[in-house]
Amino acid sequence: MFGSTTIGILLLITHILACITVGILFRFWRASDDTDTLSLAKNKATSSSRFVHLSNLGGVLAESITSSISTILMIGGFVVIFSSVISILKASGILTTMSMMISPLFHFFHLDSVFISPLLTGLLEITNGINLIAHVKVKEISLSIIFTSFLLGFGGISVLLQVWSITSKTDLSIKPYVYGKLLHGVLAALYTFLAISIFPFLNLDL
Repeated sequence: MFGSTTIGILLLITHILACITVGILFRFWRASDDTDTLSLAKNKATSSSRFVHLSNLGGVLAESITSSISTILMIGGFVVIFSSVISILKASGILTTMSMMISPLFHFFHLDSVFISPLLTGLLEITNGINLIAHVKVKEISLSIIFTSFLLGFGGISVLLQVWSITSKTDLSIKPYVYGKLLHGVLAALYTFLAISIFPFLNLDL
C-alpha cells in the first residue's frame, strides 16, 4: 500500500520482534480460569481426535475442505459486514463526530488530526483502515507507518470477532488473545518508532 520495499521490511522486522516479545511476556500468563479451560479443551481435543487411515482418507479430506471453505466464507462475511458498517458511519456523520471529539487529544500530542478517521476505521476493520492511512497526504510519512504498525498488530475488532466466533465453540477464553493483540500493536508501533528514530535512512518524512 505504501509502494516501498523498505517500509515492508521495516514492518516485517518490527512485528517479528513484537511477536517474540508478546510470546515471552505471555509465558508468565497464569490466569486460573484460562489455564483450566485450556487444559479441558486439550483433553476434549485429544479424546475426539480422528486417526487418518487409507479407508477414511477421502472423508477426512472432504471434511477439511468443507471446513476450510466455511471459514473463508465466514472471514469474507465479517469483512463485508464491517465495510458496510464503516460506510454507514461515514454516511451518517457519526465517524466525523467521533473524529471531532477525539481531535483535541491529537492536538495535545501534536499529532495531525487527519489520521483520526483512518485510525477509527482501522480499529473496526484493518484493511480499510490501513488503506486509508497509506493514502493520507502528509509529509510525516513516519507517523503513517507507526499507525499502520499498530493496526497490523491489533488487527481490528473484525479480526477479534472472527477469532471469537471460533473460540466460542470451545472452552478457550478470548481474553488472552485480546490482551495479546493489543499489546502486540503497542509494541509493534513502539519498535517501529524506535527504528525510525535510530536509523536515519528509515525516516522517509518529506
